[in-house]
Amino acid sequence: MGFFFGSGLFEICFIAVFLLVIGMFAVNAVRGIGQWNKNNHSPRLAVEARVVSRRTSVSSHHHGDAASGFHTSSSTTYYITFEVESGDRMEFNVNGSEYGMLAEGDMGRLVFQGTRYLGFERRPG
Repeated sequence: MGFFFGSGLFEICFIAVFLLVIGMFAVNAVRGIGQWNKNNHSPRLAVEARVVSRRTSVSSHHHGDAASGFHTSSSTTYYITFEVESGDRMEFNVNGSEYGMLAEGDMGRLVFQGTRYLGFERRPG
């Protein structure tokens, strides 16, 4: 049957890959919980800021199999970069409606907590 399948090497590799995937999920979960906790303990800040850029990230997802058919879906993640009075820039993940309401050059008051975007109050002008 061959060296790879007959010697148990396949089973060892399969288990190693399985444990690696589970480990990656665990590390990402711990990082996500850590960031969430850090944001919760950060102060809420409101600063004067300007929208300097907007970008999107589109990811495609393929579903199904040959028997039931394939279909593709996609999701879009929206990002806004703000520049504060000190010249520092911060990029936040925002929802689609918030993304649609903001334009490059908008001035106003940015409210955030850690890496969590809370809102932007545009100043008329």
